[in-house]
Amino acid sequence: MNTNRSSLRPASHRKGDCPPPGGIERTSGGSSKGDCPLFRAKRRRGRVSTALLCCLTLAGGFVLGSGFSLLDSLEARAVSRAEAERLYDELSTDGGPLLDGSRRLARIVSLTAPSVVHIQSEHRGVGGGRVQETGSGIVMASPKLAGSYVVTNRHVISGADLKEISIHLYDGRVIEPLRVWTDAASDIAILKIDVPNVQPARWGDSDQVEIGSMVLAMGSPFGLSQSVTFGIVSAKGRRSLKLGGGRSVLNQDFLQTDAAINPGNSGGPLIDLHGRVVAINTAIASNSGGNAGIGFSIPSNLVRQVMDQLLEHGQVQRAYLGVRLDDAFDLDDARRLKLPRLRGALVAEVYSDTPASRAGLQVGDVVLKFRDAEILDHDHLINLVSLTPVGMRVTLVVVRNGREQTLRVSLGDRHDLERSAAPEPDLPGIPPEPA
Repeated sequence: MNTNRSSLRPASHRKGDCPPPGGIERTSGGSSKGDCPLFRAKRRRGRVSTALLCCLTLAGGFVLGSGFSLLDSLEARAVSRAEAERLYDELSTDGGPLLDGSRRLARIVSLTAPSVVHIQSEHRGVGGGRVQETGSGIVMASPKLAGSYVVTNRHVISGADLKEISIHLYDGRVIEPLRVWTDAASDIAILKIDVPNVQPARWGDSDQVEIGSMVLAMGSPFGLSQSVTFGIVSAKGRRSLKLGGGRSVLNQDFLQTDAAINPGNSGGPLIDLHGRVVAINTAIASNSGGNAGIGFSIPSNLVRQVMDQLLEHGQVQRAYLGVRLDDAFDLDDARRLKLPRLRGALVAEVYSDTPASRAGLQVGDVVLKFRDAEILDHDHLINLVSLTPVGMRVTLVVVRNGREQTLRVSLGDRHDLERSAAPEPDLPGIPPEPA
């Protein structure tokens, strides 16, 4: 399901910054309590609350003085020692579903907490000053290369050298990565580590996650390591989100969650009730810079694909069609093209000597299906194309002049396209910068 384009806040914590107003932001970054208007506003609200409490207390005195008392209905009944013993015995033996669920959550945390890390990085900012970022990460393994790796967001460590990145492990050890791989188009970073006694977590299948599924968010909000929050998956397939911090993220297919995510949670895991990582937390929608119950996480299946390609090839291989899509395609356009509802992606231009031109795609075609997946909008198609193996021959279903047609397309390699000095405009499946 799509959202309108809006400004996103990162879920990392940048020291010295006050939480910016409005929008959606990465969850890395930070603020100084004494200088931030947010905290000053809280103190002002505290003074108002105190005054209000005094007024209510005074009013309560007048009520009691008039001979009417609420204490008759509010008075707590003293529990005898024998009854207290009985109640404690009942609570210690009678579990019930709530206590069973609580124990399951505690077991999940015990299992996964040793894999969650706190990350600090530092780099030179605009004007020559030093910028510090803090975030989170999760230790994982890969079938492509032996060893242990920390998965996090690229924006948590962007611009920092290896010596400027510190990884704080569960047991208190602080280490530096041996190597770093990054992918700007997905905002994923992989950090190679080589230390004994680390416990990799396990991936879950994000395609199997349903709206309403219960999840745990783990990480270091505001630098508070090993914090755990609980919520549900509120939505899936969130796209067209404009991330803060100047990031251009091509592969957008976010899970939305109401589990509390705050600055410092960037790169931390979203974990299902089987104890498996189903997403990597990356951004929040907030007017204050803190949690407002709307967080966004990168699905685990996307993260795994990016991780495997980075470790195997050193970069993410992305396919492309060779068309420009109309991002203003609306219901009126759909009706004009004889579609019963707004769906698909409208082709606005077909570039010459590309897979699209060779397959016979035309301006005005509406792509309805890509490899049997129904296309919701242009961002959906871009995401699917870019994550399809290069060279694969795929089926497209398009509407042309009110009639459906099926086309076969052999997808090209974006990197070959760059080397051949092909057209510059953004193409579906082609990120605006090298992957």
